[in-house]
Amino acid sequence: MNETNSRAGGIRRRRRLPSLRALQAFEAAGRLGSFRSAAEELNVTHSAISHQVKALEEDLGASLFVRGGRAVALTTEGRILLPILRDAFDSIGAGADLIGRRRGGGALTVQVYVTVAVKWLMPRLGDFQARRPGAGVALATSISDWGFARDVADAAIVFAAAEVEGLDVTPLHRGEMFPVCAPDLLEAGEPLRTPADLSRYRLLNVYTSPDDWPRWLAAAGVEGLGPTQLVSYDSYLLALEAAMRGEGVAISYDLYAAPDLADGRLVRPFEIATPASAALSFVCPKERARDPRIAGFRDWLVEQMR
Repeated sequence: MNETNSRAGGIRRRRRLPSLRALQAFEAAGRLGSFRSAAEELNVTHSAISHQVKALEEDLGASLFVRGGRAVALTTEGRILLPILRDAFDSIGAGADLIGRRRGGGALTVQVYVTVAVKWLMPRLGDFQARRPGAGVALATSISDWGFARDVADAAIVFAAAEVEGLDVTPLHRGEMFPVCAPDLLEAGEPLRTPADLSRYRLLNVYTSPDDWPRWLAAAGVEGLGPTQLVSYDSYLLALEAAMRGEGVAISYDLYAAPDLADGRLVRPFEIATPASAALSFVCPKERARDPRIAGFRDWLVEQMR
């Protein structure tokens, strides 16, 4: 058998791709719904966009837009092609960004709740940096229960569902909620033998999580708690600080209270706990999940949570 022919099945044919400029013009026009807006974004003329889209339609043998007035609408073929191109351009952009970041050696910016940062992450960051010298980490913190902000950080540690569109989600910890207070409060205050006795105490609450106390009280079988005074804070960090000062009984996520329970600054008056409503997770854009800096930090987090 002729050697050339025997290899023929293994020779890959060269890809036949339409003009990149034409594809870029179509993607911008389809995403923005306007040739004029696409021209402004790409810094070309309106007629240049029109010409590129027409050339692409001729190349594909299909109409991609229904033209009418200033706005344009996608045809069935256009609706098929647009998300394919959008994902492709996102991947190209992510790859270019990855190369640029590796060359620049900038810090990995991680979005994180302030309480997670103070109570759990910051005491452990020294271990990460000791294992990966030169791997900088910058924390973008907030008191709010915010979702991942791509314009703020490379990745995030947030409460998230198992699946979030466009994000790679790695669950880290799905803990539980329970009341905590200062040991001195129990010694000097009214008896706190049953959950119903909480009616004699000031309850410390986080106003961005208003369901914490109601969920726990329901699990404890307490209804109509009575004239309990409720004091609200904007973060678990402040609520726990107030509890340690003896100002009342706070409800906390186990991860947040763990260091203060271990040091005896807080105690659990009851063993009753309720599961957290969502898992604390590490998230990042799907197209960047294999970024060595992100993957390395994610693997370290999973190990630490064990």
